[in-house]
Amino acid sequence: MNKKQQMIKKLAKRAKARQNKVVPDNPSSKPKERYISKAERAKLALEQESPAETLVETQTASAD
Repeated sequence: MNKKQQMIKKLAKRAKARQNKVVPDNPSSKPKERYISKAERAKLALEQESPAETLVETQTASAD
């Protein structure tokens, strides 16, 4: 009986050690955003400004 208990304890200890090595997923970690270069940021800024400028131009043209 003693031998059986020793085997059970050893198996439990190994199982616990294996479980401790497993790294659980971190749900709070967010995926990293991709890098946007300075040139791409400038291009995006121009694209955002362009529709606003065309809107102002069309409003002034229709007011005339």
